[in-house]
Amino acid sequence: MTNAVAILKKYWGYDAFRPLQQEIIDSVLSGNDTLAIMPTGGGKSMCFQVPTMSKEGLCLVVSPLIALMKDQVLNLKNKGIPALSIYSGMSFTEVEKTLKNAAYGNFKFLYVSPERLETELFLEYVSIIKINLIAVDEAHCISQWGYDFRPPYLRIAALREYFPDVPVLALTASATLEVQKDICEKLLFKKNQQPFQQSFERANLSYSAFELSSKQNKLLTILKKVAGSGIVYCKTRKRTKEIAEMLSLNGISADFYHAGLTNEERNKKQEDWINNKTRIIACTNAFGMGIDKPDVRTVVHYDVPDALENYYQEAGRAGRDGQKSYAVLLFNEAELSQLKKQVQIKFPSKEIIRKIYGALCNFLQLPSGSGEGKSFDFDINTFAKNFKLDAYTINSVLKILEQEELITYSEQFFSPPAVEFKIDKQALHLFEQSHPKYVEVIKALLRSYDGIFDFPAAINEEQLSKFIAIKGEHLLQMLNELKAYNIIDYTPQKEKPQIYFLQNRVRAEDLFINEKNILKRKEAYEKRLTAMIDFCMLKNQCRSEIIGIYFNDHHLHACGVCDNCLRKKYSNVSNDEFNAISTAIKKLSDETPMSSAQLFQQLSTFKENKIRKVMIYLQEENLITVNKEGLIKSS
Repeated sequence: MTNAVAILKKYWGYDAFRPLQQEIIDSVLSGNDTLAIMPTGGGKSMCFQVPTMSKEGLCLVVSPLIALMKDQVLNLKNKGIPALSIYSGMSFTEVEKTLKNAAYGNFKFLYVSPERLETELFLEYVSIIKINLIAVDEAHCISQWGYDFRPPYLRIAALREYFPDVPVLALTASATLEVQKDICEKLLFKKNQQPFQQSFERANLSYSAFELSSKQNKLLTILKKVAGSGIVYCKTRKRTKEIAEMLSLNGISADFYHAGLTNEERNKKQEDWINNKTRIIACTNAFGMGIDKPDVRTVVHYDVPDALENYYQEAGRAGRDGQKSYAVLLFNEAELSQLKKQVQIKFPSKEIIRKIYGALCNFLQLPSGSGEGKSFDFDINTFAKNFKLDAYTINSVLKILEQEELITYSEQFFSPPAVEFKIDKQALHLFEQSHPKYVEVIKALLRSYDGIFDFPAAINEEQLSKFIAIKGEHLLQMLNELKAYNIIDYTPQKEKPQIYFLQNRVRAEDLFINEKNILKRKEAYEKRLTAMIDFCMLKNQCRSEIIGIYFNDHHLHACGVCDNCLRKKYSNVSNDEFNAISTAIKKLSDETPMSSAQLFQQLSTFKENKIRKVMIYLQEENLITVNKEGLIKSS
C-alpha cells in the first residue's frame, strides 16, 4: 500500500485513508471484484481513483448522475489528473473526440452513463481503450428489488466480455443484504469477490422524528435554533416554493429547487446555496446527488420518503465535516395512512398500464409500428388534463414502462442547441452570393465548430452572438431562416422533460407486461415502505441502530444523541409513564400557560422528579417553552 498512500498524499494531501478505504483499495489492486457499501460522504470515489493512479491504463466509471460526473472530472483536472466524461446532450463529434482521447491520449478516467455503453460508437472504441478498472457507482440501480432500479445497469456486465481480466468495483451508499447479493450476481462477480461494508454510524448526526399537526411552526423553530446551512426535502414542486416563501417571510434566507426549473435556474440556485448566499434550500429529491457541501447543519424532511434508503442518503448530507448536525423528520398520522395507499398507485393494474401507454402514444401522435429511437418533449400536466388522468398514476406507469425497457423518461433533461449544414461547400458558396446577409453567421459557424458539415455540432448561442456582434434574438431569427432555406438543420436548446422510445409502438392490447416481476417489485416496495413507517413511529429504540440493522450493519451501539436516546437519558421512567406525562404536559400547557408548581399539582399521580426529567427533555426538544415569568407553554 506504500504506493497508494504516496498517491493519496501527492494528489489529495492526506496522510492516511479513512476506515475501510485501504482494505477496498488493496482488494482492487489485487485484482478482485469488490463490493463497497459506504454511506454518503464516506469517500467512495477515492476507492477507485487511488488504485487507478497506481496502475497503467484508465478507469471506466459508470454513473447515472451528470452533475456528479462533471463535478468529479473538474476536481480531478484541478489536481492535475486528466479525466473525461460522456453524457446526454453531447454531439456525435464531441463523443467521438472524447473516445479518441480515451483510446490514444494520456487520460486516467472516463465517466459514462450506463445508456452510453451500448451505443455503436462506444462499442467501436471500447476494445482499444486500455482499461485497468471498471467502477460502477450507484450500483444498487442494478437490482430490480432495490429502491432505484434502472434497466441500463443490467447491461454493464456485457463489458466483461471485452475485459475478462479487469476487476469490477461496485459502489453504493445504501443497499440491503438482498440487494447486495443481487449486485454481485448481476455484475457477474468472480469467486474471489470481496464485499466490504463501512459502518453506518454517524456519531455527529442526531436523528429525530416528530408527529405534528402544524409542521410549519416546528420547521421555523428548528431553523431558528440551529444556525447554518440546511436542506428541507419536500415531495412536491409546489411545496418547495411554498416552504421557501414561508421561510423568507420569517426572515430566513431560502430558495426552492426542483426538476421543473430550467438548467440555468437550477445551476444558479445550487451555486448560491453552495456558496452560502442562500442559507436554506427547499427541494424535491432532484436536489443533492453529486453535491459535496460539508457544512450542512440541518436536513429536514418535511414529507416522509417512501424508503429508508432515500431517507438515509438524504439525511446523510448533513454534517459531512464531522461537526454536530441534525436530521429531522416531520410527519403526521394522515400522511402515513396516505403513504400506505401509494402502493396501489405505484403498481396499477395491467389494464391501467395499457390504457396510459395507448394514451401516451396518441398524445405524442406516434403511429403504430414506429417510434424506436425517437425523443419527444413531454408535459405531464397537459397530458393528464387532456386524457383526464391522475398525474401520480401517470408517473407510476412511466416508471413501469421504463423498467420494462419500452421507454426512458427524463424529467431533468438538457440538450444544447445544435447545427449541421445540409448542403455541400459549393452550394453554400452560391447561397452566400445570393444571400449576403447570412454570410457573417455562416462564417462564424464554420470557424467555431469543426465537423459541422458532417455531424450536428452543439453550439453556444451566447458566444456566437458576441463573436459576430449581433443581439441574441437576431441570431436565433437568422438560424431559423437558414433552417427554412434548408441550408442548416437547427435544433434549439431543449430543457423540457423527454420521453425516448426504445421500441416501436404496439397496440395497447398487445403490450407485454411482465406481471411476475412487477408483483415482486411491489412486494419489495411494501417491505421498504413498512420499514420507513416503523422508523417514524419508533419510541424506544435508537434510530441509528435501526438504520444499521436495516442495512445489515449489526455492530452499531446506541448513539446517545437521537431523540429516543435523549428521552431515555433524561428519564428513568417507563415508556408508558413517559408517554403519559409528556402527553399531559403538552395538553395542559397548550390550553393555558402554567407554572411548574401548577403542573406538579395537576400531575400529582406521578412523582415530581419524574415530571421534571420529562419537562427537561420536552424543553430541549423545543416541544415546550418557558417564558420570562417562568410559565410553561406547549410549542
